[in-house]
Amino acid sequence: MMAMASQQRTLEILVEAVDSLIDDFDLIDFLHRLTVRCVELLDIEAAGVMIIDPCGELQVIAASDEHTRLLELFALQHAQGPCVECCRTGQPQLDIDLASAEAARAFGPFATRARTAGFRTTHAIPMRLRNQVIGALNLFHSRPGRISESDARLGQALADVATIAILQQRTIEQGNIDKAQLQAALHSRVVIEQAKGVLAERWQVSLDEAFESLRNYARPRQMRLADLARQVVQGTMDTAELQRS
Repeated sequence: MMAMASQQRTLEILVEAVDSLIDDFDLIDFLHRLTVRCVELLDIEAAGVMIIDPCGELQVIAASDEHTRLLELFALQHAQGPCVECCRTGQPQLDIDLASAEAARAFGPFATRARTAGFRTTHAIPMRLRNQVIGALNLFHSRPGRISESDARLGQALADVATIAILQQRTIEQGNIDKAQLQAALHSRVVIEQAKGVLAERWQVSLDEAFESLRNYARPRQMRLADLARQVVQGTMDTAELQRS
């Protein structure tokens, strides 16, 4: 019964993801929800998504929580970590024991930082279209151990859904990545981070709570997160109303 319930939930989440791609959708919100679903479906504590921007640079675009986003940013600053390596080679980086001598040699400061954050094992799964790598899905676990074959397959399926979301972005009639829209999504991420900081400071709450407040206000009103965030940053949004909602 437990296995059937798990399979049913997996199917529901994949259907949810596909349905989100059919309608007009907010890419950043979609990818954030995808990372949260990874935590729900897989035997992990956190997940993040990195993408390669039109200039060929890696960027963090989504994470299941603020703590993980900062860890991903740290990996980019030091140009190391399984996710960075995965994007570079296009090959999965699975069962990385962050306490091992091998991880220390390969990933140095990142492995130390990840262990300090409470993680012991990490996996990076490529996001690719045929031979083109556009990013990676990073999974973090607090305990040592190998990822199961079924979880690895499901993780790749979720990474593929994320790839489709990024490549779709409404203007894929030509069959190519729309660099302008991808760049716009990255710019939106910057504005959203600024708005999170404004709300967290003003309300004295965590950045995760500030982000959830933005999402909870925007979704029922069919607003894009970036548009709402821009209003918060520019001071044209009554944040008291936002907090009440």
